[in-house]
Amino acid sequence: MYEWIQWLHLAAGIVWLGGMSLLLWAVRPAAIAQLAPPERLPLLHSVLSRFFVLVWMAIAVLLASGGWMFTTADMKLAPRGWHAMAGLGTLMCVIFAHLYFAPFQRLKKAVAAQDWPAAAQALGQIHPLVLTNFILGWTAVTAVMVWR
Repeated sequence: MYEWIQWLHLAAGIVWLGGMSLLLWAVRPAAIAQLAPPERLPLLHSVLSRFFVLVWMAIAVLLASGGWMFTTADMKLAPRGWHAMAGLGTLMCVIFAHLYFAPFQRLKKAVAAQDWPAAAQALGQIHPLVLTNFILGWTAVTAVMVWR
């Protein structure tokens, strides 16, 4: 049972980190290079809308599986990497919630109103938050691998 829960945890992390990798290093740069704001901003909004559904599901799986795995160990004896991952993962969830409920909602409204400067500003606020979560996610993975 533990191995399946651990697999779910890992799979959810891969979905979140992999999606951020694709967005940061492929989709966003290609869209900026090839599309004008009236085409680019609705596309990026649509991509983010779909991806964020996956992120919410990944967060639910990560929190449930991580919490379950913590209950199988004495917290005092759990590896430092587990504690680091729990702290960094919680911070990532808080950052994502802010990203989703603040700048992403502004992006959604601006795209619906075809207010391209406001949409670009909202995307400009989303990008550093995604980049921060990307760095935090890989830091958490590294912590688990190093602090066993």
